[in-house]
Amino acid sequence: KQSRPISDYFLMILVLFQGLSGIAGGIGLILDPTGASMNIPLRWLEGSPFQTYMIPGIVLFTVLGLFPLACFIGLLKRSRLAWFGSLLIAVALLIWIFVEILVIGYQTQPPLQAIYGAVGMLLLLLVLLPSVKQFYALEK
Repeated sequence: KQSRPISDYFLMILVLFQGLSGIAGGIGLILDPTGASMNIPLRWLEGSPFQTYMIPGIVLFTVLGLFPLACFIGLLKRSRLAWFGSLLIAVALLIWIFVEILVIGYQTQPPLQAIYGAVGMLLLLLVLLPSVKQFYALEK
């Protein structure tokens, strides 16, 4: 039985971080769809299909919050499906940031786009590392 590589611990930490921050951000946007309580101006949504942050909040809560938490539990159990889920999280996060920048532009204050873009890239790198792929490919 192969021991868990150190890179997998970093993957699990980032997946957990993404899940918790997705839950927190999603709840914030759902509870206040104007974005005012999170210092996110509604004017950023001009030209987008959204009038408020409710739908983005629901997507953030589920796709980038609940799903990563479920994957984290699977990673703890060494589930190959959770490894694939982590790959999906990385891709979804990078798409989220890319679309966000297209819709509202690049925002430096707060620098969340840069931070979560980096998280997405790190997740992708960690998921695709040979040591991590091999760890989840082996039989338990």
